[in-house]
Amino acid sequence: MSLKLGVPSKGRLMEKTFDWFAKRGIELGRSGSDREYAGYVQGIDNVELVLLSAGEIPRELSAGRIHLGVTGTDLIREKLALWEQQVAELAELGFGQADLVLAVPTCWVDVGTMDDLDAAAAAFRATHGFRLRIATKYHRQVRDFLREKGVADYQLVDSQGATEGTVKNETAEAVADITSSGDTLRANHLKILSDGLMLRSQATLFRSRKANMSKADAETLKELTGLLQL
Repeated sequence: MSLKLGVPSKGRLMEKTFDWFAKRGIELGRSGSDREYAGYVQGIDNVELVLLSAGEIPRELSAGRIHLGVTGTDLIREKLALWEQQVAELAELGFGQADLVLAVPTCWVDVGTMDDLDAAAAAFRATHGFRLRIATKYHRQVRDFLREKGVADYQLVDSQGATEGTVKNETAEAVADITSSGDTLRANHLKILSDGLMLRSQATLFRSRKANMSKADAETLKELTGLLQL
């Protein structure tokens, strides 16, 4: 057995994760071509690199199939109920930053806050006979946020594509999505509500609370956290 470290398998998240570990004396890399999902770890013994999509890492941590994993805060909170009981945050890595926000059409000049949205949602239902639709991939977090803010007359519409385009396509009236700069929202004539920030997310190193750990694995984790200065 060895300590299993799950890392995003491609793109900037993978590259920046490799860089973050390299700066701390741990070299991570792919074995073979970019199409292969095998990897290697140098600089410490008894650690196995597992290359996964960022969206799979929360599931693997929760199932205890990996001991450590790098993924976004947003994905952990969306995919894991009572996430703090399943994983522990070890370190924010300082990249992959994005905000989960709620945005409405810029032409809604009287809607600037969540209270305004609540009133608009009630008026929308009275006028149209159905609930105001909010397109999102983040159902758990959006539902919790809207409950906290007291917004009731809405329905969530699942969006696995370009969420920002749903308002223009008339499949939703508002959106809740991840944004880095807000440029895509503005390009689609959407504005973020002044109190519509749900989460500031970034790439984070998590430890599974569910994974079985041998004495050797525990020693390796202690050595690794020391090298990473955690």
